Amino acid sequence: MTELTAHAAMARRRSAERHRQYLIERASATARIGIWSCTLPEEHLTWTDGVYDLFELPRGSRIDRTTTLAMYTPESARQMQALRSEAIATLGDFNFDAEIVTARGNRRWMRITATVDGIDGRPRRIFGMKQNITEEKQLAERTRQLAETDSLTGLANRGRFQARLDDLHGHRHGVPTGALILIDLDNFKGINDGLGHAHGDACLIGTGQRLRQCAPASALVSRIGGDEFAILIDGREAVDLDVLSSAIVRAFDQPFLLGKTAYHVGASVGVARRIDQDADTLYRNADTALYAAKSAGRGTWRQFRAA
Repeated sequence: MTELTAHAAMARRRSAERHRQYLIERASATARIGIWSCTLPEEHLTWTDGVYDLFELPRGSRIDRTTTLAMYTPESARQMQALRSEAIATLGDFNFDAEIVTARGNRRWMRITATVDGIDGRPRRIFGMKQNITEEKQLAERTRQLAETDSLTGLANRGRFQARLDDLHGHRHGVPTGALILIDLDNFKGINDGLGHAHGDACLIGTGQRLRQCAPASALVSRIGGDEFAILIDGREAVDLDVLSSAIVRAFDQPFLLGKTAYHVGASVGVARRIDQDADTLYRNADTALYAAKSAGRGTWRQFRAA
């Protein structure tokens, strides 16, 4: 009887453990979370199904750190390795959002939490969770783009332009500014007031398209006011500003077809090359050049020349 009772108790514990494991797996799947561990220093990996699914690898297949680390994007791999090494050295922990390319070639974001266990001050295991946060990242990126985009033209808006202009050396955004080009439309007010805002909007949308076609791919093209546009040139690229400015002016030689009628809208362009100015001075220089272009009869360009 004692033996039967012991067997029954053991069976109940096994059943409870299986049920607990089942609940963990279901909860992890619902939250798109997987649990992982890695022995130290052997680097032997153990994953639950959720991690296999995140990497789009067959469940239960053989895994090793070299193979899985190669699925991280280079920057994510570099940051993760640095955080991991520090956590192992200090028996600490870390949290990190990493970008990966799955076994099927899909880009995903995952949130990694990690804790290091040790014995007598020596690291023996690092473990934690990995959660698929791709939708969260995509939503955040869409929200950011909406906040930084002019809703009519699809160009960068004044806020994004100003943030890039203020970051002249590219410390925050990684793109130093080499030059600023300001563009004002000529004769736009007559179209907007005479034909109505719908035709005015069509003219602004067309202006954005023409400026994109003229500007280098690396440039930031922005709408910064009603009919005012700006282009920030990447300082890492060699751009002939005279050629570019002439191309912008010529792009508006072709009239806009508004309704069934063609209307000519010219462009006045002011250019300032960044040397050692601050952001405000660079903008003033470009604005001075723009004023000079307008004074010269509009439909032309001028580059700021220091006295």
